[in-house]
Amino acid sequence: MNDRFLQLNDVAEILNISSSQTYALVRSGELPAIKIGGRGQWRVERAELEGYIQRAYEQTRAFVAANPMTRGEGIPED
Repeated sequence: MNDRFLQLNDVAEILNISSSQTYALVRSGELPAIKIGGRGQWRVERAELEGYIQRAYEQTRAFVAANPMTRGEGIPED
């Protein structure tokens, strides 16, 4: 079954980042999440995670377009 909500450790595994980095994304508001239950457990909706990933791709494309690499920055010579 494809669960609608993910725990932060699941998000960390999907993004291949640490749990603390995931928590920081949530606390900064960059990755929307909700707190549920009496213990206030964080959950990230799969759709929100996919939206975050798409925004990251868009930001990366904009960065690459604005900051092209030069030959001295790792582009192999012909």
